[in-house]
Amino acid sequence: MKKKLLGALLSVAMVASLLVGCGEKAADTAAPAADSSESTEAAAPAAESNGKRVAVAMPTQSSERWINDGNNMKSQLEALGYEVDLQYAEDDVQAQVSQIENMIAAGADCLVIASIDSSALVNVEAQAKAAGIPIIAYDRLLMDTDAVSYYATFDNKGVGTAIGKYIVDNSGATPDSPKTIELFMGSPDDNNAHMLYAGLMEQIQPLLDDGSLVCLSGQLDFDSNCTLRWDQQTAMKRCEDLLTGYYADKDLDIVATAYDGLAYGCMAALEGAGYAVGTKWPLITGQDAELMATKHIISGKQTMSIAKDTRKLAEKCVTMVQAVLEGAEPEINDTTTYNNNVIVVPSFLCTPEPVDKDNYKEILVDSGYYTEEQLAE
Repeated sequence: MKKKLLGALLSVAMVASLLVGCGEKAADTAAPAADSSESTEAAAPAAESNGKRVAVAMPTQSSERWINDGNNMKSQLEALGYEVDLQYAEDDVQAQVSQIENMIAAGADCLVIASIDSSALVNVEAQAKAAGIPIIAYDRLLMDTDAVSYYATFDNKGVGTAIGKYIVDNSGATPDSPKTIELFMGSPDDNNAHMLYAGLMEQIQPLLDDGSLVCLSGQLDFDSNCTLRWDQQTAMKRCEDLLTGYYADKDLDIVATAYDGLAYGCMAALEGAGYAVGTKWPLITGQDAELMATKHIISGKQTMSIAKDTRKLAEKCVTMVQAVLEGAEPEINDTTTYNNNVIVVPSFLCTPEPVDKDNYKEILVDSGYYTEEQLAE
């Protein structure tokens, strides 16, 4: 009863705000930033409505992976009979806050949130909790709140571990033949970025200590190599500055990036500085195995990425939603790792897979994630 009353009051407030032009329009009606069907399966037919409404707040359509995440989740939820409100905030923190407020007002029965900056969502999450609406964090942990019920993600430290191990195993770096390296990590307001960095450093620190790896800029601490909002242009500018400042007379051998978009920015900077594939082109890492990144891997422009099958992650999140709305316990495989500074959030971790030129067919094509035709376009 309290939830219905609060929903009614919030609905009145939302209508009033729309009349004065301050409301947020659902972003899933806008043209997508990329072909969102490329790595998703055919949408399952929507089942007869079960009367429940699931609101899904995604960060941006500027990245292929978030488009696929949203579409995968929407189609799977609709196949179970849920009404789905899918919105993208285009990396605008306040827009995401407003969208979630409106989702609460519209009577969402469950919220799925992939945050832009979770610190900005604490108050609106408290509103959801007060209204009796369960929250599931999707891929990015919601920090500093007790309003989150569960967390569906990939093993984020494992992503960093896989990237670091790949560098250790494939760079050829030894004390007698050292290699230069620069790091381009993720956004400081994303807990995933910190965990990835920790996994990466555990792997490469011994090689830094014995001189096998050398970072000429000295920018090895997270604060000096993180990239706000995982922004491609920011990574490109920083890479340009590093190449000018530290690599005028020496080649950069390894570009350890935490995301394919950061790799794209670094590639542009390298090309601008005269690097070319097949001559002095560095080993370049990434994450997400986007379609473009996979094409780069095939051509030799990007060395590796981390495949994160968003179909599997969406499926796990959907089972969490279904369990929560049916009063059941969802499948969990981690109850200790993800402390958000208030509670340890029960989580399900999917396994990331390193992808390079040798195994992309097995992992990405044979699984149906991409087709040979897509990769040949």
